Amino acid sequence: MTSAHSFNDPDWLAALPKTPLGHWPTALEHLPRLSAELGGPKIWIKRDDCSGLATGGNKTRKLEYLIADAQSHGADTIVSYGAVQSNHARQTAAACAKIGIDCHLLLSRRVDRRDQNYLNNGNMLFNRLLNAHIHTFDLDDFDEGRKNLLQGLQQQEKTVYEIPAGGSNAIGALGYSRCISELVWQAPFTPTQIVHASASAGTQAGLVFGNAAQGSNIDILGINVFHPDPDTLKQRINSILTSMQQRFGVVQSVANLPIHINHAYFGGAYGQPTQSGLAAIEMFASLEGILLDPVYSGKAAAGLIDQITLGNFDEHEHIVFIHTGGAASLSAYDSVW
Repeated sequence: MTSAHSFNDPDWLAALPKTPLGHWPTALEHLPRLSAELGGPKIWIKRDDCSGLATGGNKTRKLEYLIADAQSHGADTIVSYGAVQSNHARQTAAACAKIGIDCHLLLSRRVDRRDQNYLNNGNMLFNRLLNAHIHTFDLDDFDEGRKNLLQGLQQQEKTVYEIPAGGSNAIGALGYSRCISELVWQAPFTPTQIVHASASAGTQAGLVFGNAAQGSNIDILGINVFHPDPDTLKQRINSILTSMQQRFGVVQSVANLPIHINHAYFGGAYGQPTQSGLAAIEMFASLEGILLDPVYSGKAAAGLIDQITLGNFDEHEHIVFIHTGGAASLSAYDSVW
């Protein structure tokens, strides 16, 4: 395990407002037993599941910049979006509790699961404990629900700040530009590739932008876990990159930045566990004592494991798997084991 206590933001990031919410830098750990089991490259894990905010996760990094922006606009109410069992929603609720402003979560029942454990346990339980106002809708009714909520808050003269699903926009993505700088600073090696779950596009866009901003040449592979059409994910990443370049500069052009997405581990739908994802969860747990989840990190880990098994990395490479969190939802998926 590596640890560090004096990481400093790159100048361009240090100049931007940020509300402290997490424990940084997150640990970078070698996974010797998993590496030996797979017989390929040296595998490392960036423990963003241990970011310190309500069981942790990648959204803590994004929310530090988003909450700062909300505060700069004088917001007294945050409205954000996701699915039932959204990790982003849980972390948004925690951030609001920490700084003392109201939180409204609009959560869609987009995943085809209706058992009471899924609808009420896991992240949904944490949302209630964190005192969030929870509004659930079927996907077809979501837009109308959002419209009615915002009108109601306006009538109450609330100053509302909306955070997109996953915290994924130009501001939120800054969190992962910071992450890659932190990783390069703390790693006792030169990473060959970063592998992570890619869903709402902000994590991958931030990594790609930060990679370019610091002039490093790390391959970044997003395992698609959300979009049935991977081209949609790529377009979304490009859109965020363009917004970041226009807003923050730093990178002269984002037009030709490499965006690598693997769609092979998506499965039938978002939020539906896959056999390879469940096997990856069990492998990480039994060999390294690390808990993944079946929606995001489990599928990403399945991609990592399969790519190693296929011989796409050699034994001299150092691969970093970013653990984006999500284990808080495991109890809601008890029926899949």
